[in-house]
Amino acid sequence: MLVNEMVQLGAKRSGIRELFEYGLRKKAEIGAENVFDFSIGNPSVPAPDAVQDAYKAIAARKDTVKVHGYTSATGAMSVREAVAKNLDERFHCGARAQNLFFTCGAAPALMSTMKAMRVEGAEFIILAPYFPEYPTFINAVGGKVVVVPANTTDFDLHVEDVEPYFTEHTQAIIINSPNNPSGVVYKKEALEALADLLRKKSAEFGHPIYLIADEPYRELVFDGYEAPFIPNIYENTVVCYSWSKSLSLPGERIGYVYVPDRCADSVDLFNAVAGSARALGHICAPTTSQYIVEQCCGLMPDIQAYDENRKTLYEALTGFGYTCVYPHGAFYMLIKAPFGTALEFSERAKDFNILVPPCEPFGCPGYLRLSTCVSHEMILKSLPAFKALIEAGL
Repeated sequence: MLVNEMVQLGAKRSGIRELFEYGLRKKAEIGAENVFDFSIGNPSVPAPDAVQDAYKAIAARKDTVKVHGYTSATGAMSVREAVAKNLDERFHCGARAQNLFFTCGAAPALMSTMKAMRVEGAEFIILAPYFPEYPTFINAVGGKVVVVPANTTDFDLHVEDVEPYFTEHTQAIIINSPNNPSGVVYKKEALEALADLLRKKSAEFGHPIYLIADEPYRELVFDGYEAPFIPNIYENTVVCYSWSKSLSLPGERIGYVYVPDRCADSVDLFNAVAGSARALGHICAPTTSQYIVEQCCGLMPDIQAYDENRKTLYEALTGFGYTCVYPHGAFYMLIKAPFGTALEFSERAKDFNILVPPCEPFGCPGYLRLSTCVSHEMILKSLPAFKALIEAGL
């Protein structure tokens, strides 16, 4: 009989997924239109028409062996060249095809990068609130998780909060901006201060400390905000990216690891990413998805619907008495539990057919995450329920 941590991990489902599954059962019971499901970050904006056109054109090609066959383990060269060209045109970063390793979405990109960087005793710093899978990924590759508690004054990056957590074993720090779950976009000045700290600590400990930039929400920014391209700020940055959010392609599982030439030990690090992907069984990203990206990597998302959703929710909920963190990016919003614990509030919300996950798994107790990538009609229908919920209390 198997008794190990993988059995436990598989048996313990994500709280967000559990809530999502509960929602599916509830919708079957009372009708989907009567359930207000804010649980999961599944894009509600359709993929651009150009993506659909590319998909059809690729499917219609006569060279079906190539279309449905393996590419190089690192990704098809023509695809890597197209994406590198786009990155260089947008960010003037000198990206080359040889800097890109294609993956089955951001999760394998992150795991391959972490495994590539892991040495004996390696510590990985993560900033709360964080994507709940970070600790799972770090533990899986044999690293140690080091958590910087959330700064709940503004949920921004403050270098003075981070500095005490560095040790001689620090191998990397993971940054997620725009942030899931807060929607906060880290300011350029804060990232520059972090870069200075990383240089200082690298010199102090005698080895490079890397910055892993997890950037699936890079293009989803509002109010004139900009998500800085972090390799242009700190030389030892490795980018993990996915088109799941920007092009609404979460099910196509396509992303990359970008290891810039200016990164310390860049050739060895790239090879280590490739070796880690091989060891984890993540080589050769889906071929059709690669070819779609080749044609569509220059497209920008239509964020109008997400923008309207966040404004409507924020204005209504704060008007009802909720405390919310105003998001400038991604498609999430944090709300503070107005009574009880976040888990108690989440359970109470079910009585009003509102599904909103607590943020303990994100390292942010007392808060809950609203996914605003839902239909605007559902948001409007949910508002009376939110008002009744806060008025009812526990």
